[in-house]
Amino acid sequence: MAVPLLDLNRQNTALHADLTAAFERVLRSGHFILGAEVDAFERECAAFLGAKHAIAVSSGTDAILVALMALDLQPGDEVICPSFTFFATAGCIARLGAVPVFADSLADSFNVDPADVARRITARTRAIMPVHLFGQSADLAPLLALAKQHGLVIIEDTAQALGARHHGRACGTIGDFGTYSFFPSKNLGGFGDGGLVTTNRDDLAEKVRLLRTHGAKPKYYHKMVGGNFRLDALQCALLRAKLPHLPAYCAARQRNAAFYAERLADLPGVTLPTAADGNDHIWNQYTLRIAGPGRRDALRQQLAAAGIGTEIYYPVPLHRQECFAHLPSVSQPVAETLASEVLSLPVFPELNVGELVEVAHAVCQYATQRLG
Repeated sequence: MAVPLLDLNRQNTALHADLTAAFERVLRSGHFILGAEVDAFERECAAFLGAKHAIAVSSGTDAILVALMALDLQPGDEVICPSFTFFATAGCIARLGAVPVFADSLADSFNVDPADVARRITARTRAIMPVHLFGQSADLAPLLALAKQHGLVIIEDTAQALGARHHGRACGTIGDFGTYSFFPSKNLGGFGDGGLVTTNRDDLAEKVRLLRTHGAKPKYYHKMVGGNFRLDALQCALLRAKLPHLPAYCAARQRNAAFYAERLADLPGVTLPTAADGNDHIWNQYTLRIAGPGRRDALRQQLAAAGIGTEIYYPVPLHRQECFAHLPSVSQPVAETLASEVLSLPVFPELNVGELVEVAHAVCQYATQRLG
């Protein structure tokens, strides 16, 4: 039985009537940039997350970028971020002339190692950007303590963790900024690019709203150099139709992850992902570790031959990327090990039991035959 890594149509076609109604509502309004749909979506996101301000922007990458811009970073300023994450985290830092300083990861959660972050703070450090990778909160308490001690800003990269919670609080609402993505594969997936910035600080919210529209207030009077970071009214209307279903989507991913945890327990050579105490993990990805040179790739090939989709998030840590070769060399042993061992299985909400059984059987078969 073929099992896709992700099937967006299963989720979106189930909401055909609601999505069509949202499209027609925007079409009839004739209002496509900002306006009532964007305002309503922002209010609904703020209420869902428990954030004072939620500001819709053009993509998850632009959410990070505009949050960094609001800090008025100067060339040479440093922002500490994990090396084992998606490129946008560090790419946005570099685009502003600041320096991404890479910290290593924790082997169990895949998230940034607070102890390594502490070692990398210098007089030029302006911010720490933890990533809530794969749908699970980073270990925020020690990072918040470091930020307070050194006068730093915390930007939570929450692209994969909308709906995740850390000791009862929504990820992205605990630091100074939260940034989110509505890329179609995310737990709340849109119909193109889209993003969100959250903050509980009035001053930062005002700067983000200003930067979102070329730094102009009122129109044609520019207080700062911003960009066009607006999220279309149509995207907001469509996302509004899906937002009420997000808790159910997350719960389904949690059930699928629990199924894997039970069926794949104690396999030789296979390390399963875990949820740390206090974290409400929402499983944007379900990521195994397969120890041993070439074994991860061999498993992926065997699953592909069976028609089972997988992905490697991420095969090259950021400190090893060509575009950052000019930065000082750093040791990131955990990040490099993870990059060589991780493999993500299908975990999207609409998987049926037969598909979950098929995936688990194929992994078990490989582990017992090749790793046992």
